[in-house]
Amino acid sequence: MVAETNRAPFDLPEAESELVAGFQTEYSSLKFALFMLSEYVAMVSMSAVTTTLFLGGWRAPWPITLWAGANSGWWPMLWFFGKVILLVFVFVWLRGTLPRLRYDQFMRFGWKVLLPISLVWILVLSGLRSIEGWETRDRLFATFIGAGVLLLATLFWPTKKKEPKPTLQEQVNSRPHGSFPLPPLDLQVPPSPRTRRVVAEREPANVVAGSDPREV
Repeated sequence: MVAETNRAPFDLPEAESELVAGFQTEYSSLKFALFMLSEYVAMVSMSAVTTTLFLGGWRAPWPITLWAGANSGWWPMLWFFGKVILLVFVFVWLRGTLPRLRYDQFMRFGWKVLLPISLVWILVLSGLRSIEGWETRDRLFATFIGAGVLLLATLFWPTKKKEPKPTLQEQVNSRPHGSFPLPPLDLQVPPSPRTRRVVAEREPANVVAGSDPREV
């Protein structure tokens, strides 16, 4: 839902905090307001569709359904708009709390987190649909078997050991002969002759031959 409406953190193609989008410089006044209004209309529309498909639509939430008149009169409209407003709040909440992601972090999140979760979710739902006609004992047995397989796969999944990272000096020594010269490893630029001479004139007794005058 958030990705479909291009809201944060899925707004990297046109993130107004990082670049100036075309419509934000070409339009102003009412035309700019209509662009912003279209974004929030899309949020409300997507929230309404999500409420209808996944949150029970106009029906009351579970604890309230115990009341006989929960889905009669004006109450269904109240439940529907309450759920829509809750999802719009989630939109604003994500926009105000999530930090800005780099593009590589965002792609890693999509490929390594969201996509596996979606595939596992499809398998779980298809499994639940396939055992609707089973008895309670068979359902529990299949559930425990699936949970045990997942637990064993998690415990005994082979993990690749990471090799120790070479030190900076080892990386420098492994460079081929004739490579581009490296800057000083401590990132300190040697002082100029004029600086050495000035420091030596001020404190000749504290200057050691070949030392950095800034450390004196």
